[in-house]
Amino acid sequence: MKSKLEYIWLDGDVPTQGLRSKTMVRSDFGGTLEECPMWSFDGSSTGQAEGGDSDCLLKPVCIIPDPDRANGYLVMTEVLSADGTPHSTNSRAKIDDDDEDFWFGFEQEYFLWDPDTNLPPGFPHAGYPRPQGPYYCSVGARNAYGRAMVDEHLDLCLEAGLNVEGINAEVAAGQWEFQVFAKSAARAGDETWLGRYLLERTAEKYGMAIEWHPKPLGDTDWNGSGMHANFSNGLMRDSGDQDVFTKICEEFGKNIERHISVYGAHNDQRLTGKHETQSIDAFSYGVSDRGASIRIPIGTVEDGWKGRLEDRRPASNACPYAVAAAIVKTTKEALA
Repeated sequence: MKSKLEYIWLDGDVPTQGLRSKTMVRSDFGGTLEECPMWSFDGSSTGQAEGGDSDCLLKPVCIIPDPDRANGYLVMTEVLSADGTPHSTNSRAKIDDDDEDFWFGFEQEYFLWDPDTNLPPGFPHAGYPRPQGPYYCSVGARNAYGRAMVDEHLDLCLEAGLNVEGINAEVAAGQWEFQVFAKSAARAGDETWLGRYLLERTAEKYGMAIEWHPKPLGDTDWNGSGMHANFSNGLMRDSGDQDVFTKICEEFGKNIERHISVYGAHNDQRLTGKHETQSIDAFSYGVSDRGASIRIPIGTVEDGWKGRLEDRRPASNACPYAVAAAIVKTTKEALA
């Protein structure tokens, strides 16, 4: 039997990387990562090399079944330069979590987008639908748009073995979210990117696009889209010490540029201090405060200061690898 291995990687598009993929056909494939060979691609066509020296390498790092393709697998890869070193666009290789002490949960928001109208479903050709309010966690044809596609995406993710923990309609019409959790920073990034890939491919069947821009409706009263990053390490989960969380939050406040620089392009349009955000040039943290840069969940406090923090600043178009790398670095510095 022949299997189809879809090798997936991140390209060199600036300022926001996109997904690329191509298919390898293999005979007698057993479905393991160890059986996936290194592969190459033309980096001059993806903004990752010059035409005179265009070979880039694909290093497989994660494999899952492809539930929407017969005898198929999805293979997430890292991009390496021809000499085998991590390419400059490879953010995964920058994550300093070799002992997998960090757990991450990403809340991936996005807009469904109609290429014909250049608007989300639910928006009339001229003007706007009813103001936001009834769309969040909604039901009914006047409030929820694109549910069949979103449900199909969830089913595909679960069938593929991705640890998607939930979905919901978001605050704006045509806006949705899925949540991914993993007990490893790199694995959380893998699963978020694979979830994005399956979402993009599912949307193709419905004639829809996915809009990752953090504020696609411009300077309006409609919510933007984020990718809230929930994170913890062993000390946060086990110590029961409020001072640990305070030190981490204070250290984040000292490294605003480190984080904002990788938290997504055009994020200034979303982080305005409105719509459940803190301003991009300010920093704050607080218990249950969704208007803060860092929210301390009430569950962390009620569990005796054991649990996680939520960085609410990452935009929907941010790379989860880059976000995780920055969070791990700052957290380790806070506790050094």
